[in-house]
Amino acid sequence: MSKLGNLGARLYRGEVGYDFVGKRKIWYGISILITITAFVALMVRGLHMGIEFEGGAVFNTPKTSVSAAKAEEIAEEASGHQAIAQRLGNDTLRIQISGVDTDKSDHIKSELAKELDVKADDINADLVGPSWGDQIANKAWQGLAIFMILVVIYLAIAFEWRMALAALIALIHDLTITVGVYALVGFEVTPGTVIGLLTILGYSLYDTVVVFDSLKEQSKDLAKQTRFTYSEVANRSINSTLVRSINTTVVALLPVAGLLFIGGGFLGAGMLNDISLSLFVGLAAGAYSSIFIATPLVADFKETDPQMKALKKRVLAKRRAAAAKGESEEAPAPAAEAGEDAEDTPAVVGPRSGPRAQPVRNRGRGRPSGKRR
Repeated sequence: MSKLGNLGARLYRGEVGYDFVGKRKIWYGISILITITAFVALMVRGLHMGIEFEGGAVFNTPKTSVSAAKAEEIAEEASGHQAIAQRLGNDTLRIQISGVDTDKSDHIKSELAKELDVKADDINADLVGPSWGDQIANKAWQGLAIFMILVVIYLAIAFEWRMALAALIALIHDLTITVGVYALVGFEVTPGTVIGLLTILGYSLYDTVVVFDSLKEQSKDLAKQTRFTYSEVANRSINSTLVRSINTTVVALLPVAGLLFIGGGFLGAGMLNDISLSLFVGLAAGAYSSIFIATPLVADFKETDPQMKALKKRVLAKRRAAAAKGESEEAPAPAAEAGEDAEDTPAVVGPRSGPRAQPVRNRGRGRPSGKRR
């Protein structure tokens, strides 16, 4: 862990770095491929909506030795619809079937009682209408729209409209990937899934704002220097916050992974999957998009600005001139040159990371007395 801490410190100081922004076309290509896959999955497989959205019935049986898989098969044969059966802690079964009305519910109840060898009166049947799920879905869409409008306004005021636009694209990217995964794996979409989707929006935005705040700080007075382009400063911002993003993402993913793989997978608490899968995929996608999508998009948007375009030309021209003279690209401008043209004087961009100016140790040398004045 100390190595990770040292790497984080070196990334923050700019001593090492990874070229995320320079290779942005690769990340854009990966994201476009994932997004297309998600859309294809949605169109081909669709979403498996829970009974809260489509309406249906939930049957709670008394204690029985019949397995959940066998009960599921019995329920599907009796109803003609897809059923989900879960074994609860006291050896009872919870069976839910979509698209079932009252008449069909009574028939399914009698079939289950016969096959499970229990009394029909002991099976508790609850009918759920689709209107309840429609209300939840409508409220969720309204909340999502209001949330995104407020986010764009806040980011435009706190930072600038280009960052707000990039953050909005990253949020839509995260939502699309998460919904596409649900379509691919066939997990049921319930109100818990909607809660998980709304939760990941906040986390995704939090990670993006951390990088944007670093970029805003490091790009102050950027136009007054000729050492870095805006894209390079954006890349430094990602590197300086990279370890922090990794740490927060891993810490957030661990408990969610416990719910998804241990609680939902090994222990059979299937209802945990509704919310934990959306959280798991959304958290991972949010961390990915803040590093590989949002900040590179800001760099692309910003470098269409005439001032940043001119800066990029000056930086590249200066590097070509330095290369022609055989000088290092990172070498600071000579004092005489800096004195002739104040525009070429490198400004401090981002946190000061170099060694502090040391006191002159040879003052007084060369004087006859050797004393300092």
